[in-house]
Amino acid sequence: MEYRCALLAVKDVRRSLTFYQKWFDVEVEVDLGWNIGLKGGLSLQEHFAELVELPPGSVLTRSHNMELYFECEDLEAFDRRLQDDPGVTRVHPVKEYPWRQRVLRIYDPDGHIIEIGESMSMVFKRLMAQGNTVEDTARMTEHPASYVRAAVEGHA
Repeated sequence: MEYRCALLAVKDVRRSLTFYQKWFDVEVEVDLGWNIGLKGGLSLQEHFAELVELPPGSVLTRSHNMELYFECEDLEAFDRRLQDDPGVTRVHPVKEYPWRQRVLRIYDPDGHIIEIGESMSMVFKRLMAQGNTVEDTARMTEHPASYVRAAVEGHA
């Protein structure tokens, strides 16, 4: 058995595709009309309830029980772009977790949560640029020192 993709039930597949292309630079792998497969393992499916014979109206929005996760190298630049678009609804602004990674979350047009975080290699580099050692950075980020060292050197 092999995992293939995550599928999001959407109300308007074209609107959702536009959103994901604008914010996450996704590319279409296959467009079947009501279903669009994106490179990287995400599919957008319109008329999901009908397709799987669920009761109309049973597909929830903002169910808050899953999220898609993306990483970027420059979270501040991404955040500035978001601030210029009043059509994007935030779950929360940029926040920093105890392991020192900064993230923000938004909703897609159908209420699915999307987390955008800075990559851990960027977190390591940021902390080390502030004068922390590999060992300090490992302790602060709750990662093994060998992993931090490899990520900073571009091997992780």
